[in-house]
Amino acid sequence: MGQFVFKLPDVGEGTAEAEIVAWHVRPGDVIKEDAPLVDVMTDKATVEMTSPVAGKVVSIHGEPGDMAPVGGPIAVFEVDGAGQAEPVSSPVNGGGGATAQSANGASSRPLSQPPADSSPASGGARAQDKVSVPMAAAPPQAKPRIKAQSGAVWSEEETQRAIGAGPPASSRQTNAAGKMPAIRAPTDVREWARAEASPAVRARAQKLGIDLAQVRGSGPDGRITHEDLDKVLVPVAGARRTSPLAEKNGIEPVKVIGLRRKIAEKMQDAKRRIPHFAYVEEADLTELEELRAHLNATKRADQPKLTLLPFLMRALVLSLPDFPQINARFNDDQGVVYRHENVDIGIATQTDNGLIVPVVRHAEARDVWDSAAEVSRLAAAVRANTATKEELSGSTITITSLGALGGIVTTPVINHPEVAIIGVNKLVERPVVKNGQIVVRKMMNLSSSFDHRVVDGYDAAAFIQRVKGMLEHPAALFIER
Repeated sequence: MGQFVFKLPDVGEGTAEAEIVAWHVRPGDVIKEDAPLVDVMTDKATVEMTSPVAGKVVSIHGEPGDMAPVGGPIAVFEVDGAGQAEPVSSPVNGGGGATAQSANGASSRPLSQPPADSSPASGGARAQDKVSVPMAAAPPQAKPRIKAQSGAVWSEEETQRAIGAGPPASSRQTNAAGKMPAIRAPTDVREWARAEASPAVRARAQKLGIDLAQVRGSGPDGRITHEDLDKVLVPVAGARRTSPLAEKNGIEPVKVIGLRRKIAEKMQDAKRRIPHFAYVEEADLTELEELRAHLNATKRADQPKLTLLPFLMRALVLSLPDFPQINARFNDDQGVVYRHENVDIGIATQTDNGLIVPVVRHAEARDVWDSAAEVSRLAAAVRANTATKEELSGSTITITSLGALGGIVTTPVINHPEVAIIGVNKLVERPVVKNGQIVVRKMMNLSSSFDHRVVDGYDAAAFIQRVKGMLEHPAALFIER
């Protein structure tokens, strides 16, 4: 038997490191050659690494969220034969010793750099990029709860009272406003015995976990009745409680890794670099909605259903030639604005994995049907984790929409290095004045953000007014300029 050290290979993008997203094995697992080993992320694409050998997993190095250097060891296998020539008893991390493994096989410290003379081993990597779900952190352990003799479950606070620790300083008796007193196990058996109540009331109180010593009786000589128990359970008319109130102090640490970390870095970078300014305008989409309904009712079976998005994309395509500074990408490190003739529209899409922005290439060459079909295809790809890196990068302007959750106004974050983003808010019916008459119209706000280093306020306003005019007069969307 020998040992084989698997080193992270270059996935073909010239990257120096990759983030570990999820392990498919644990120490002690027996794995076949080419079986899934670990998912690593570069940029917004995840690559599934496969095992280069068959054998038993001795150790893995790095846990989800750690950055692994290309050429650095990430797994050690026990294999038949002599294994690798280099001994694995020496520190595989180089310099500081091997990373200690935790109980689940993940290292408890970040990876260090590999030895200078190490070279990447030839391990399998699935070449196709895909969007992957970051591995969720394990939920915290719940607080233990102790079961009382009566069969009711007591909280830690109730247990302390029952053993004589007394109530916390914050506990108070029922006040005149009807605030609910504590429902708990009896603090003292003698107090329980002194409380005047019938056997039926005592049995009910014990079943409900009510301390009779804390209940003021309304019957003769202060005798506690069923009505008094009802008042404890329902201090306010119509309110119902089946369990005592309890403070919660738990904190769940959730490590920001994988796609969530990439999103966080991109949003932070955009807000730090770009001086945003917002412009909000409302548009009357009554005629456009009538046209959309008609087109959907008369479409062919092989044509996609039309939403508002393809019409907005068409309005952008027809408006941008007069505003070339908006269909642009700003390299602020070089101090150069790259204006694009092609209109590659990013569509911000919410998925179970987080926010992803697939790109509709050459929207200027597509009609509304073609745009709708491409949006549907890309949305399905990102939700199925099959979108490629090329489909997720290179947009020149972005549209973001929350659909029915769009609200009245939003202030979207620009997709750096772009210089503009168009936000779509909720479509609502409301009364407006038209030709001196109050009529009900279908109205929607456009909330847009611009990079003030590149786009002046006047130009942004003129651009949105042009887009608005086309949406309000949808025939203009079908006239080639």
